[in-house]
Amino acid sequence: MHRMPDDPAAAGAVPHSATPTLPPATNPPPATPSIAALDEIGRLLAGRNVAVLSGAGLSTESGIPDYRGATGSLRRHTPMTYQEFTSSEEGRRRYWARSHAGWRAIARAEPNAGHRAVERLRRSGHVSAVITQNVDGLHRAAGTLDAVELHGGLDRVICLDCRRTSAREDLAGRLHALNSAFRDDGSHVNPDGDVELPAALVDDFRIAPCEACGGVLKPDVVFFGESVPKQRVERCYELVDGARALLVLGSSLTVMSGLRFVRHAARTGKPVAIVNQGATRGDPYATTRAALPLGAALSALADQLRDEPPLP
Repeated sequence: MHRMPDDPAAAGAVPHSATPTLPPATNPPPATPSIAALDEIGRLLAGRNVAVLSGAGLSTESGIPDYRGATGSLRRHTPMTYQEFTSSEEGRRRYWARSHAGWRAIARAEPNAGHRAVERLRRSGHVSAVITQNVDGLHRAAGTLDAVELHGGLDRVICLDCRRTSAREDLAGRLHALNSAFRDDGSHVNPDGDVELPAALVDDFRIAPCEACGGVLKPDVVFFGESVPKQRVERCYELVDGARALLVLGSSLTVMSGLRFVRHAARTGKPVAIVNQGATRGDPYATTRAALPLGAALSALADQLRDEPPLP
């Protein structure tokens, strides 16, 4: 649900005319689960000032599945689009019924070793910025309060009419009161926080309007077919521009929403390291690729760099 189309304009991209033309992609270096790959990433981080771009693969160890891995949710269902949500009351009812059923599993999820290691690396100065494509809030929960949530956060709700934002937990209470007999089943939760439900449960579900104006409520996240706010995209470009290198963690980079930052880093001559269990669309632009379990790998790197003295 909360991933972007491949068209940069549709994805809320902003022009960067000051950067040179991206060179043709070359054959990517081979990904390897070896100690050598981890050492290479360690050397990159040792130079400090590395921006991180994280994806759903970083949250799988917290019990939240990804979209495109071997068990990814896109293999099983078609997510809600922005167009369907805004144009159809039936679509909104289906979304909120499924999301209400899965919300508790998302709310219970806790940061894993990977999230905590990223925060340790940020505190030590090795990581300068964190951009996440995830909507689960786990970077914030791990202490990275300034992480830029490219696609928003499931713990917030926005009114499409008056633009008022509110806490998702408050809406969960209202939805429970309106649907007290509803089965709250968090099994098989998808990355966007919803679950598959029988049509009968969806048809009887009652949705809640905005308390301020009675308007349409939507999770404060970017749906498929919706644009990332331009100001947020520009902020991410600034963070990549200010970094010495870019480290991608657990993202297939299938859509332009995240891939554009990899391309931008390569365009400006910055090293790009990718740690992901499968191939990614950004592999041709990577200087380092590794297939490593993120929690263990990032924890090892944070331990390795913990006592390193600051660079002059």
